[in-house]
Amino acid sequence: GPVGAGDAASPPESAGGDCAAVPGGRAGGRRGPWGRRVRRTVLAVVLLLLVPLLAVETALRVNYMGDPADGTYTRDRDAMWLGHAWVDGRKKDADVTALARRLKDTGIRDLYVHSGPLEHDGTLPKSAYPRARWFIDAVHRELPGVRVQAFLGDVLANGGPDGLELGRAGTRAEVVRSARQVLDTGYDGVHLDLEPLHSGDRDYLSLLDDLRAVTRDRDAQLSVAAHQIDPLPHLHSVAGLFADHPKWWSQKFFGQVARRVDQIAVMSYDTARPLESTYGGYVAQQTSLALEVTPPTTHLLMGLPFYYESNPSHWGHAETVAAAVRGARLGLSRTDPDRELFGVAPYIDFAATETNWKEYREGWLRPGAS
Repeated sequence: GPVGAGDAASPPESAGGDCAAVPGGRAGGRRGPWGRRVRRTVLAVVLLLLVPLLAVETALRVNYMGDPADGTYTRDRDAMWLGHAWVDGRKKDADVTALARRLKDTGIRDLYVHSGPLEHDGTLPKSAYPRARWFIDAVHRELPGVRVQAFLGDVLANGGPDGLELGRAGTRAEVVRSARQVLDTGYDGVHLDLEPLHSGDRDYLSLLDDLRAVTRDRDAQLSVAAHQIDPLPHLHSVAGLFADHPKWWSQKFFGQVARRVDQIAVMSYDTARPLESTYGGYVAQQTSLALEVTPPTTHLLMGLPFYYESNPSHWGHAETVAAAVRGARLGLSRTDPDRELFGVAPYIDFAATETNWKEYREGWLRPGAS
């Protein structure tokens, strides 16, 4: 699912290792210059790696400073990713009642409920979501005005033997047919999450054009989970040299995707940032970059990490909901504070803690919200 766009690209292994010792022990004055050259070279390499990293982290901390503008709170246009249990028979009426109680008085108006995954050929077995109609009807009853979208995803065959191949016209046609199928079931929209998706993928843009024709015809929503945007120009190209999973899209490609959908939700977590301040600064930057290229007619959402992990791609002590919300507000304040089609999107319901909900409410809902 959208937890993540994969690990951040790992730097190449250091070319360090043991320096060859000069044979014969101490070689008098002749060894000195050689040793100094080695030390200088090692120091230069360390500085070459550390200085840019420290500069980036410092810039992100600075980006997290200041106060968000007044009024940069929820526009009542938030969304939330939900797990598969809502449509496979595990959840009951009491669970929907509890969900409605949880979401009442929040800004959440769209639910992306996991209803796949798609098969690698683009088809979707109806057996994957046997209780979808029950859930859709229950949400419409308990939460009037909230839309239920079918969250459909799959692993793409980029760099691997298995996965969905967007380059095949027949596969794309089956994905479109699957979209029609879930809309026939009663879903209010289709939410697509295909990973790892390379920046500039023309087949993906073609698929979105075909899907948009279907959703518009049905007066339904088309939404996508989006990779993060290059924090530095062309970083996605450099990262692609070292990792199979593209962590970032170019800002240009993000804009091309945003123009083809009703909603675009940035997976703004799993960032490898080690500090809460640098994570918040990163989300602020991502928000600004996304706002710059998302047309005002497209609804932009910034993902919130409603889960806890600690690993090199996601440090739980740093990637907090409070930092993400404040970062989104700062980016909104600096770039387009009056944008109406803007919100945040928690990921994901089954991993959410009371602290996650508290930080969302206190940071994003208007002052005085419960």
